[in-house]
Amino acid sequence: MEKPKVLITGASKGLGLAMAELLAADYSLILHASKIENLAPATAGNYVLCADLSDKNELNNFCKRLKNEHGDLLYAVINNAGIALDKSIIFQPEAEIDKMLALNLKAPIMISKVAMKIFGLKKRGVIINLSSSVGETGNAFQAVYAATKAGLVAFSKSLAKEAAMLHDEHQIRVLCVSPGFIETNMTDAIPENYRQKYLEMIPAKRYGQAHEIAETVRFLLSDKALYINGANIPVNGGMV
Repeated sequence: MEKPKVLITGASKGLGLAMAELLAADYSLILHASKIENLAPATAGNYVLCADLSDKNELNNFCKRLKNEHGDLLYAVINNAGIALDKSIIFQPEAEIDKMLALNLKAPIMISKVAMKIFGLKKRGVIINLSSSVGETGNAFQAVYAATKAGLVAFSKSLAKEAAMLHDEHQIRVLCVSPGFIETNMTDAIPENYRQKYLEMIPAKRYGQAHEIAETVRFLLSDKALYINGANIPVNGGMV
């Protein structure tokens, strides 16, 4: 019997790679990156779908391939790919704003649209959108990034309600996971003085690890989490 398929976007590094490594034993993975060479260490035994999800044409083609090549066994979608281009909104070029909106928000919406069509036929499936704690708190020099992450939370909650309106006795769930300060290549670029400032805001008195996000996602995908739906799960050490 074939394993159910799980799509992970942005699977080449950071949180996406940690999720791929943890979920590989239980699921047949569809790994996404913008370029196949970025996925080289993780491709063994897994499917690969590469695309620049911030490009409209590549995104549309990606969604078509997802449906046509993997719709039969698709069980879950993890919308993890994203980009943070930190800059004061005063100086943020429109091209950077468009890229963050396209990759962080439009791409998850379009991929989820395909997934919901597939899940609707089976009345079962899971969508997990990777948001961020800044989607709730906001953050200086991340106004657009924070806006996209807040949008993912509202989108997820709305989609969970929509599934209930369209289907009776279904097991279609839509969730958000909002990491706080997690040690990844993205946070490595933060200056040390800001890192110390953030640490003071975390009751756990440490930064999170990528595997802790992956463990949360694994639980949410499982049948143990069937009654968790339309929720935003903060994994932030209690950061306020």
